[in-house]
Amino acid sequence: MENVLLYILGILVVLVGLAVSIGLHEIGHLLPAKLFGVRVSQYMIGFGPTIFSRKRGETEYGVKAIPLGGYISMAGMFPPGKSESGSRTATTGVFQALVQDARTASADTLVDVDESRAFYKLPVLKRVVIMLGGPVMNLLIAIVMFAILFMGFGVAQPSTTVGSVSECVLAATSERQTCESTDPDAPGFAAGIMPGDRLVSMDGQAVSSWAEATEFIRAAAGDELNIVVERNGAEVSLVAEPLLTERYVYDDRGQIVEDADGIAQTEEYGFLGIGSALETVQQPVTAVLPAVGDNIVSVANVILNLPQRMVDVANAAFGPDERDPNGPISVVGVGRIAGEITSLDNAPVADKVASLVGLIGSLNVALFVFNLVPLMPLDGGHVAGALFEGVRRFFAKLFGKPDPGPFDAAKFIPLTLVVVVLLGAMSAMLIYADIVKPISIF
Repeated sequence: MENVLLYILGILVVLVGLAVSIGLHEIGHLLPAKLFGVRVSQYMIGFGPTIFSRKRGETEYGVKAIPLGGYISMAGMFPPGKSESGSRTATTGVFQALVQDARTASADTLVDVDESRAFYKLPVLKRVVIMLGGPVMNLLIAIVMFAILFMGFGVAQPSTTVGSVSECVLAATSERQTCESTDPDAPGFAAGIMPGDRLVSMDGQAVSSWAEATEFIRAAAGDELNIVVERNGAEVSLVAEPLLTERYVYDDRGQIVEDADGIAQTEEYGFLGIGSALETVQQPVTAVLPAVGDNIVSVANVILNLPQRMVDVANAAFGPDERDPNGPISVVGVGRIAGEITSLDNAPVADKVASLVGLIGSLNVALFVFNLVPLMPLDGGHVAGALFEGVRRFFAKLFGKPDPGPFDAAKFIPLTLVVVVLLGAMSAMLIYADIVKPISIF
């Protein structure tokens, strides 16, 4: 029962974190919109029926039933058509009807409102600032979360303490995980290295990190290596002979390097069969932004390869394939992982909290990157439209042509509808996959 309650607690923590992130995202739009004089009639967290709302000034603030996003309603999101009269005009198809409906709805927001307070009347730079305010808020949340994680809790990294020692050497093609009497002893085990030993020096040179120890071991392939370890407060001298073995050579992209004849290149290195124990180390402030940057690149790669990623998810959901642990997941999947984190047995509370902080930070990175995709109704689509308008006006002025006027984003409403349907379909697929074949930390 206790594990069930902890599991539910983890889900609630992530849901609250997501709701707060969405709320702050919309505040990122709201504040500059009000600063620039745009009339904002609604600030809502969620979609669907309104659960609670209260009007302050000219803005209604509230919470809706479906907590899968949020929005602010700004007056004059779309410019009027060339023959706009404020009412529905005749159309020749459903797409034109959608465009006209969008323009009519936008015009309705300007009733009894000074037209200068319309969103489309703002200079390009101010519109860009308003639309980027939401994603930037998610980026700031992510930076704060990663700062708390790195500087407050710390990050697990290899130490100079031996965490594991293999008793034997198994072939890379072996399916066994246990040693048998006929298996040769692993060099580290034969030398007497034990879990808990702290590496002090190798061949008379001090060892300050596991990376340094690895380089010593690899370079001493087939030769004797003098090792000093600290065990129970005393230094112990040992002699090991790293096993000579081979591995493929990889380039910076993780691809195996081949010669001109297409033969995979290998290199020799030493192997002892010992592994490092992890220790949690607080990081300097300079480590925060690079970590956020790496996370941004990772999410961007997922989005750039989203069609193939979704095919992989479908193959896993409806077939025998396994889910990619680094692939896309839905809110359901995020909640499941949060529940697993909080229900872990024997895990320190600090480690659980740190994992949840990192999860919320990564979630905000995903919101930041995803909202920058230059397709409406995403923020990036509005930014792209504003920038296109600015470029168009610049060249019109440069060549002495009339001002082409504001960019008519309403014309892209049919495409927006297609994007919304695709996003809904992908969300449904991910939710289904997270139910029938979820990604798990176990």
